[in-house]
Amino acid sequence: MNTLKALFVSSRPLSWVNTAFPFAAAYVLTSASRGGSFDFSSVPWVIAVVGIVYFLIPYNLAMYGINDVFDYESDLRNPRKGGVEGALLDRSMHRTTLRAVVVTNVPFLVFLIAIGSPLSWLVLAISVFAVIAYSAPGLRFKERPFVDSLTSSTHFVSPAVYGLVLAGATFTPALWALLGAFFLWGVASHAFGAVQDVIADREGGIASVATVIGARATVRLSVVVYLLAGVLLTFTDWPGPAAAVLTLPYAISCAPWWNVTDAEAEGANRGWKRFLLLNFVVGFATTMLLIWWVALQG
Repeated sequence: MNTLKALFVSSRPLSWVNTAFPFAAAYVLTSASRGGSFDFSSVPWVIAVVGIVYFLIPYNLAMYGINDVFDYESDLRNPRKGGVEGALLDRSMHRTTLRAVVVTNVPFLVFLIAIGSPLSWLVLAISVFAVIAYSAPGLRFKERPFVDSLTSSTHFVSPAVYGLVLAGATFTPALWALLGAFFLWGVASHAFGAVQDVIADREGGIASVATVIGARATVRLSVVVYLLAGVLLTFTDWPGPAAAVLTLPYAISCAPWWNVTDAEAEGANRGWKRFLLLNFVVGFATTMLLIWWVALQG
């Protein structure tokens, strides 16, 4: 039970929805628009369930579990580790965690490859590679400033792209604008999240966008990128432009740290906790907009 609890905490359950929802929305809505059936015996329904479960738990265990294993030394210096914001895995759990990642991910990946196409394989490969490359020794994209934020955003956007490709979506300029806005949201979110870890990362010898350009510049970058995401949403199909206002709470939540110093950077954790709550509120609003979009298509 202790092992399962450690793996559960390591997978960041508060963040499961951030990867499962993009896939679910992309695949289900695209399939439905193309006449797909979602009764219990249908192929689209089976694919949807398998994909949602994969991006809900195994994918997150891989993303965060690998990170917790190879960030152990810096996590020891990080006061926010050891709870819902990140597990502090005992060394005895490291090998078990990596084995659990393989055991939980491989069966799903085999299924998704079997039912997919070459293009979907490519997107899935990019998604899994980004998960591994972010933390694994020899790659460690998380220690490559700016690449770290781009890779982290890929973690969340790629499940949506995968769902779209798997369902046979047509990539219109409006859809590219939507995906671009989502990607910018991910970049801004990662950058702001890095601010609170500036001191711990520097002590642990880990480079990040925040350790390189400093806490103040990183916060300002996050605010601007959030706002740019909102601008991109105005180029999507209605009611997509209405979603532009949903980027404002994130920008406003970051704004109090506009002039933060590196010495005060740990205080940005309050903003990060608000970010976790905002994801659920904004996620609900996004769901309502998606339902509205479906209604307009009918």
